[in-house]
Amino acid sequence: MHRVKLDDIDCRILENLQEDGRITNVDLAENVGITAPPCLRRVRALEEAGYIRGYHADLDAEAMGFGLTVFAMVGLHSQAESDLQAFEALVTEWPLVRETYMLNGEIDFILKIVARDLAQFQSFLTTKLTPAPNVDSVKTSLSIRCAKKLHGIPVSTIEE
Repeated sequence: MHRVKLDDIDCRILENLQEDGRITNVDLAENVGITAPPCLRRVRALEEAGYIRGYHADLDAEAMGFGLTVFAMVGLHSQAESDLQAFEALVTEWPLVRETYMLNGEIDFILKIVARDLAQFQSFLTTKLTPAPNVDSVKTSLSIRCAKKLHGIPVSTIEE
């Protein structure tokens, strides 16, 4: 995938699309100060270069019945690359796990887990996560509330 060098217009396009993936090309072009045809070409080039991975709807977890968010800190017995990859592959099969990050330090992975309620989370914890191969320890923290949740990256800081 060939990366194009981002200029100010590209950054404004990315910022607009990150904020509203459903914006029309005409409105996007107007927002960034160019006409629609070159705007569409730039969007396609940004997609092809891999800067834009896709478009999605941001669903409200609580409205959809997933009122519980839990962060699980997972320690593994072995940190051999094959064991790390095996755990990552297993985690991708669990729909309640929405994000997974491998960390440097005392814990190996942090998982963001959503569940309808505590019972669903406890079932997941005791039947899937804790008994999973190579899992040594699991420490969990239930989220009380989310004070800040921004998607994507701070495009406006690229030139800093």
